[in-house]
Amino acid sequence: MAKHIVVIGAGFGGLSAAALLAHRGWKVTVVEKNDEIGGRARLWKKDGFTFDMGPSWYLMPEVFDRYFGVLGERREDFYAIKPLDPYYRVFFGSGSRTSQTVDITPDLNRTLELFEGFEPGGAAKLRLYLDLAKYKYDTAMAEFLYREYRSVFDFFTRKMVVEGLRLDIFKGLDSYVSKYFTDHRAKKLLEYAMVFLGTAPREAPGLYSIMSHVDMNLGVTFPDGGLGGVAFAFERLARSRGVEILTGHDVKSVITRNGKACGVETSQGEIAADAVLASADYHHVETDLLADGERRYSKRYWDRRVVAPSMFLIYLGIGKTLPAFEHHNLYFTDDWDGHFRKIFDEPAWPEDPCFYLSCITKTEKSMAPAGMENVFILVPVAPGLPDTDEIRNEYADQVLRHVENVGGETLRDAVKVQRIFSHRDFTGDYNAYRGTALGLAHTLTQTAIFRPSHRSTKVKNLYFTGQYTHPGVGVPMVLIASEVAAGVIGKDFS
Repeated sequence: MAKHIVVIGAGFGGLSAAALLAHRGWKVTVVEKNDEIGGRARLWKKDGFTFDMGPSWYLMPEVFDRYFGVLGERREDFYAIKPLDPYYRVFFGSGSRTSQTVDITPDLNRTLELFEGFEPGGAAKLRLYLDLAKYKYDTAMAEFLYREYRSVFDFFTRKMVVEGLRLDIFKGLDSYVSKYFTDHRAKKLLEYAMVFLGTAPREAPGLYSIMSHVDMNLGVTFPDGGLGGVAFAFERLARSRGVEILTGHDVKSVITRNGKACGVETSQGEIAADAVLASADYHHVETDLLADGERRYSKRYWDRRVVAPSMFLIYLGIGKTLPAFEHHNLYFTDDWDGHFRKIFDEPAWPEDPCFYLSCITKTEKSMAPAGMENVFILVPVAPGLPDTDEIRNEYADQVLRHVENVGGETLRDAVKVQRIFSHRDFTGDYNAYRGTALGLAHTLTQTAIFRPSHRSTKVKNLYFTGQYTHPGVGVPMVLIASEVAAGVIGKDFS
């Protein structure tokens, strides 16, 4: 008789792990606290607008293709992807219409010319930088990402130390980039992705220069139906393998007996199982769903973690078109370091914030009524900030004025739909620690073996996957984490 496992959470982590386990012969039940699947990749619909609520960049497409291949499927049979051109638009400046605007496109020669314009020799420097980034990426994918780390001896092998020096794992990204470029625009273009990995460039390992290879070499594509559409594809894949998915089942505790996980208690009753895999917020599972003696990580441990930013999100249905913006848009303030200080060192709402703006209707017209735009504005902010109605409404107005100044487009006069989503929503909807949008930051001491473990050392048959575990933040990394977690479970029950 097949072993039964309960998976907590129906986001990308839970759904991808569930399908893998079912494919390997497990009976799988997924329980989700919300009334719909997708986790942070849920969809929200109102008045003809359909919003991706969370992830909006589709990067590292080979990770998705590999995942489907492991299950004997082709990604193309579940959803199509299309290249974006430009990949993204960047606004540099002081938050005014005089900001410089550049586009990063599929034409690498144009990007090389752009960097040459930033500083003499910029094209040759970028070519070398990207060549090394590709080497790091290929090495990381082949050697380091798709594996479990159980002890420091698994991580600090001779090969890791040698390759780690070559990959600049032990050097900060900002200092690494500064070896090549002095122009602030070049540096920001090579460092901006750290925001989406939940850390400041000065704290991120130099390894993450691989992200420049990811967007400038591998390219930025977009899936039909957005990332929410991809989440539904993963649901179909899981169900096709016999996975049972129960929404509206809020887990209240992990049931243990004789030191083993043997099911979960939900708002709808108990579900018995041979094992439990948690893809929900790691801190929440350990702190709220387990008894004191069953927790691997102490309050002191969590208090000392570098928590990734929260996100101040505004979803807007705009009753006109916005020619100043492309599908993906980024604004980098002159006070780049100041914004990061307001996140990690001196927590406060930034006054001239960097922001990301998605105008998904540049690519996916079906996401809004004809002649209108679907806009998603994201400002990375410190976790744990107060989030009252008064604060969020005042800050939303400040952000919208800021976006209008940067892009030279009026927004507030054409708003048809508006919704704010921030700290208290991340906590309420996803049980997110301190309202973080991403989990733990990617610092050197929170990488690989230094991230929370895939398996509990206190409760047998209790496992974890998702953005807190190795390899970390981002949908592709979560898919890799699911493959690692499924392998760990397979070894334990072989």
